[in-house]
Amino acid sequence: GQFAGPSTTSKKQGTIKMPTIKEHIEQYTEELKQWRHDIHAHPELGFEENRTADFVAQKLQEFGVQVHRNIGKTGLVGVLRVGNEPDAIGLRADMDALPIAEQNEFEHRSQEHGKMHACGHDGHTTMLLGAARYLSETKNFRGQVNFIFQPAEEGIGGAKAMIDDGLFEQFPCDSVFAMHNAPGLPVGQFSATPGVVAAAGAFFDIDIEGVGAHGAHPENGVDPVIIGSQIVTAIQTVVSRNLRARDAAVVSITQFHAGDAYNVIPSKARLSGTVRTFSKQVMSRTEERMRELASTIAKGFGGTARIDFRPIFAPVVNDEKEAQFAADVCSSLVGPNNVHTNSPPGTGSEDFSYMLEQVPGCYVLIGNGENRHPVHHPQYDFNDHASVFGASFFAELVEKRLQPNSP
Repeated sequence: GQFAGPSTTSKKQGTIKMPTIKEHIEQYTEELKQWRHDIHAHPELGFEENRTADFVAQKLQEFGVQVHRNIGKTGLVGVLRVGNEPDAIGLRADMDALPIAEQNEFEHRSQEHGKMHACGHDGHTTMLLGAARYLSETKNFRGQVNFIFQPAEEGIGGAKAMIDDGLFEQFPCDSVFAMHNAPGLPVGQFSATPGVVAAAGAFFDIDIEGVGAHGAHPENGVDPVIIGSQIVTAIQTVVSRNLRARDAAVVSITQFHAGDAYNVIPSKARLSGTVRTFSKQVMSRTEERMRELASTIAKGFGGTARIDFRPIFAPVVNDEKEAQFAADVCSSLVGPNNVHTNSPPGTGSEDFSYMLEQVPGCYVLIGNGENRHPVHHPQYDFNDHASVFGASFFAELVEKRLQPNSP
């Protein structure tokens, strides 16, 4: 609800009893909704988030936050400092959308054909903007807050691009935090778990060279479709026969391209897909076996196979101390019964992992509501009721970590 004003005042040391962080941010509820709907209606793919970055920069400047553009191409960082203390915290939100045709009919649906915010990055951006507004209005902290708005999270390398552009050299952080919505988790609940919480991810292409022939005379060629079919089957044994039972991994062939005629055996084929693991060592072992299998199978049939194996994400590993701190903040916001601290790691990937390799921090999940469409679904939509909780979490992180009276 709306907060009318402070309930009591005290002249002692000039202090005023203020609303809670959440009560204060609830005053922005309608604006948070409008911001998110605007971003949702105008989705932009990775490294193309020009309109979104302009929108974010305009809001930050309205709040009095210093804006730094073009970090990681379309990325930006807002800086808010109070006092001269050296302590600094980083808060990160992602901004990019996905190449998915939206199937929703509500008013704020995508206006860009074939693009939609199917992962909730519109909500993540909105929550961080809400926290920036609150912190700029109250300034109840000492130190520096770096609001990191990242482009190109969806497998395109946005986090790495920002780091390569000197993100943490220009804006040093003692710790860094990010949040992702979780469909199926009730609104008002959080998950902050130490250790590995999301998988490493790689994309791969296997290019197979054979010898083309007439479909009626296969003996005159080397069939890349047959080679590819054998490789698809063999690669599935990597997890079951080359890794320890406790070394979880997922290998998925998601594309098989070959030929374009009914009566022609093609000369080339391509397999593409993804690998997910919870450690870099398991990722390396999986890549090694895939290369060996593809090469030897192709050679056995008289062809060749070349693999382009591209690690895109490192595992997301939450620092134990920072995960406990994030869980404590969540507990103070929604109560300990609404905070999960032992969630199993997911096989999805997230390039915030690269920031966590540079700076200790925590990747938190925030409830997006039960019975909601999963992320990357054409009818997904971020739950606006989660925005106040997320903005409040970010804001409370700052006030608790950068306390005015902290030594």
